[in-house]
Amino acid sequence: MLLLSSYCLKAQTAMDIASEMYPGINLGNTLEACPCDWLSNKLDWETGWQRTRTTQKIIDYMKSLGFRSVRIPTSWYMHSDANHTIDKAWMDRVQEIVDYCINDSLYVVLNDHWDNGWVENSFGDLTDKNIKEKTAIMTTLWTQIAERFKDYDHHLLFAGLNEPNAGDDTKKIAALIKYEQAFIDAVRATGGNNAKRILVVQGSDTNIEHSYNYMDIDDYTDPTPSALMFEVHFYGPYNFVMMTEDASWGKMAYYWGTGNSVSGSSRNSTWGDEQWVYEQLKMMRNKFARKGVPVIIGEYAAEWRTLPAGENQDKHNASIKAWYKTVTKYAISCGCIPMVWDTNNGKGIINRTRLTIDCPYAMEGINEGVADSRWSYASSIPDVTDSPATPHHRTYNLQGMEVGDDYEGIVIRNGKKIFMSKK
Repeated sequence: MLLLSSYCLKAQTAMDIASEMYPGINLGNTLEACPCDWLSNKLDWETGWQRTRTTQKIIDYMKSLGFRSVRIPTSWYMHSDANHTIDKAWMDRVQEIVDYCINDSLYVVLNDHWDNGWVENSFGDLTDKNIKEKTAIMTTLWTQIAERFKDYDHHLLFAGLNEPNAGDDTKKIAALIKYEQAFIDAVRATGGNNAKRILVVQGSDTNIEHSYNYMDIDDYTDPTPSALMFEVHFYGPYNFVMMTEDASWGKMAYYWGTGNSVSGSSRNSTWGDEQWVYEQLKMMRNKFARKGVPVIIGEYAAEWRTLPAGENQDKHNASIKAWYKTVTKYAISCGCIPMVWDTNNGKGIINRTRLTIDCPYAMEGINEGVADSRWSYASSIPDVTDSPATPHHRTYNLQGMEVGDDYEGIVIRNGKKIFMSKK
């Protein structure tokens, strides 16, 4: 157990640390597994949805691959009693895994995940009684979590929820904001380093369009300035990344991205191309990052498939690589922190049992996306970041106005300041 009580957390804004956090990875299907009633000891739930107990070596391996942050999806409500007191043995185990990451100087995002839907699926009941009850539980759980970790430094971030199911209903979203405000208030009230800790609030369904259309960072009150991040997830286009069987409205897509279509195939992706990915992530830059609020892409993943006979496996593998590269690149270039979803299921990235790569195409895509990106959240200059539709030669003055080749002075080109002369 780390002894950090003597360390006083210096003021770190969300933007101060955001550029140090990418790329990130999830310890998925591990500490959030619940309920696993076939396992009598709740500590064994860690292997209920995947097969391997987390070790320091696993976290070391993640770091060796270039990941700089780990999101730890966690259940708390399911590990608490009738008074919502969290089981000490479970808290100890969570802290042990957090410490594995801190030992490697990795950033950690610790959340309250689905947790059997105790709050995430509660938006069908918007009565004052239910909202008051859920708010009180939120306060109780996060007070305990915050107290346990209050002496940890800025490498530990708290995220209140996972994918709150409020949809595009403004009344449900208002309830969601109350729950997230209770999370903020509970953590801040514990004092210590929690007074300055970076906290993460989630968009409705962690959906980009719902977040862009119906939510704003000004919905929240935080006594610590510039200490909030916003979270969305990215699983699109659905036909390519998640669809497992054909439906009346559409077919599974095996091939995605420029140059990866297969002539005559009915499995080519018909929507959600590179430009669409960029436009989605640009919404998060415009709505949040430009205000100094980084956006965590808390989950993103595409299903790597073994294709049936007659299909082009090589083109599918290239499509997977292209998708991960594109999402990673444009997330970073739009002031977002990409954290890949990985579940140790043989189709993800890491095999935690053997400490090997299960899907090299995804890993290659992430690495190339990082290498080809520029961290950017420009506040006034439109579309400075590299876009599929934005030529590299476009140039802007410091007032954000596009200028021609005859301009003289300091300009922004390809996200960098340069001096342009007429000579």
